[in-house]
Amino acid sequence: MNKRSFLTCTAMAVAALASSAVYAQTTPIKFQLDWRFEGPSALFLTPAAKGYFKDVKLDVSIDAGNGSGGTVTRVASGAYDMGLADLAALMEFHANNPDAPNKPIAVMMVYNDTPASVMALKKSGIKTPADLSGKKLGAPVFDAGRRAFPIFAKANAVSGVQWTAMDPPLRETMLVRGDVDAITGFTFTSLLNLEARGVKAEDVVVMPYPDFGVKLYGNAIIVSPKLLKENPAAVKAFLLAFTKGTKEVLANPAAAIADVKARDGIINVDLETRRLKLAIDTVINSPNARAEGFGQVSAPRMALMASQVSDAFNTKTRINADTVWNGSLLPSKAELAILPKR
Repeated sequence: MNKRSFLTCTAMAVAALASSAVYAQTTPIKFQLDWRFEGPSALFLTPAAKGYFKDVKLDVSIDAGNGSGGTVTRVASGAYDMGLADLAALMEFHANNPDAPNKPIAVMMVYNDTPASVMALKKSGIKTPADLSGKKLGAPVFDAGRRAFPIFAKANAVSGVQWTAMDPPLRETMLVRGDVDAITGFTFTSLLNLEARGVKAEDVVVMPYPDFGVKLYGNAIIVSPKLLKENPAAVKAFLLAFTKGTKEVLANPAAAIADVKARDGIINVDLETRRLKLAIDTVINSPNARAEGFGQVSAPRMALMASQVSDAFNTKTRINADTVWNGSLLPSKAELAILPKR
């Protein structure tokens, strides 16, 4: 072998080793959303589409979900490394499974306020929470608003409510048909679903939980304890890339919907753009989020939520807020300062 050939082979070998090293450093992350691909999914799909996760050596796959409870269970089982789930569902899992070896942990708040609300049609005569007493309410059994309704009821002296259960696609239909007097659900989900069934927004009475004495947090990014222990750097990198992508989504929601459309080609772009904007305005860039800081939580509020969820969900053990939250891997406060001024 002549000198030139030797140098060429050496260079190729070095390049191959470098490539292998880069590949070896890439961490695969299986991530599950709380629900199907809709407008708010852009918060995760946009940083993935723009390569922000790849930039920090993460190979992130994102799957749709079918409810926060399922996401918590799948992360606990090891089927997924991380996910987006309602904090109350995570607290409930901890309290009802005290001996579970792999209880997921929340590491970043996404929905600073619960998106849950009670919705009724104006023609029903329901105007305030007091009007709900003795009425028939409907929601899937696992609905976050239904599970937390005892907190809403206590705060607003509501009593005598009768519940009707149904599958999620039937919730708004049953309200329109008059089968139930009111429903619980995420505002940005049920309100737009009612519009899709021919109901005008001005004909709907919306009672958001945060406006009626319920100060629960909403959805948070959760992680398996295994990944948190074995590769905290990967979790930290994920949160940083997510924050970078979220900043762009907040600045231009309409453009971000293209990333959702790329994952689910049958979505209604206009509808999902409105859904995303509604989510941003009500639970992401909310007054509480601006006061506490995006991604962050208040310890007293967390403790209050833990106590309220323990009571409302009638958990086997009391919830310890310190065991469900770990904010040590969050980006810096400067990096988290992404909420637009209102």
